[in-house]
Amino acid sequence: MTGSRVLGVCPVVETPFTDDGDVDFDSFGRLLDHLVGTGVRSVMYPGFASEFYKLTEDERTSLRDLVIDRFRDVPEAVVVASVSDHSTRVAVERARSAVERGAQMINILPPHLHGPSPAHIVAHVRAILSAIAPATAILQYAPAQTGSVLTTAAIVEMARETGNLVQVKVESTPPGRLISSLQNQEPPLDSVVGYAGVQLIDALRRGAVGVQPGCSAVELYQRIWSLWHGREQAAAEQLHRRLLPYIAYWMQSIELIIAAEKLVSQRRGLIASAHCRAPAHLLDEHELAMIDRFLEEFDDFLT
Repeated sequence: MTGSRVLGVCPVVETPFTDDGDVDFDSFGRLLDHLVGTGVRSVMYPGFASEFYKLTEDERTSLRDLVIDRFRDVPEAVVVASVSDHSTRVAVERARSAVERGAQMINILPPHLHGPSPAHIVAHVRAILSAIAPATAILQYAPAQTGSVLTTAAIVEMARETGNLVQVKVESTPPGRLISSLQNQEPPLDSVVGYAGVQLIDALRRGAVGVQPGCSAVELYQRIWSLWHGREQAAAEQLHRRLLPYIAYWMQSIELIIAAEKLVSQRRGLIASAHCRAPAHLLDEHELAMIDRFLEEFDDFLT
């Protein structure tokens, strides 16, 4: 299988809002510039970390297009446009539109409202893959968050038959067994680990080729990735152990990690406001203190 794919650190871009809840396009542009400056060569938009489910149709499309345009001239850049619509018809149209606009890959989040059957999920994914061919796609497999379940055999069969499903973003808990299972197929199917990289080290040991965290502290993930692939695995594990108490706490809920990441971004000067559209998680005094500790502990990486 050929074509674009995610390799290394691929942050999911958050959506900055003003204190009044409007999309802050100026902050969004600065955030994209910052990500380019860190050296990342792939990004995804919009994901759960982008609060995609709180955006209007026009906002979602406009912001997606800004990401595509900003990375258009970045060498070897891969913009992954995420398609999370429950309706197959709408999802196909959105995926096709993103590819026509210049996205190099499509992230497919399978439908999960009201418990669609595995057969319906497979049909949905196949329809998107067919519509965007020969552009490539990554399947976001997050059964804990969505309840949608697919077997390894079903995923592999889709990849073999379509040719353009080239990766799986693994967010099962734990992700390791699925990563190993996909790696052991013939041909192997690449895995990217999500879930803020809580299980990043195990994923690397099992052959994962990428990680998708949020975008507030990309430099930390890049350092772990660099150490691991620079044959300094012990140092990579040590840095990940330092990071783990924070991301393990924040990943107790999607809204919690969104609120935490946005405040980190705001404190770093990447965005003007940490506002999250309601309903949102309100950080309490202990969670605010945790963010203070995080910024202090990793100051050398984030300044």
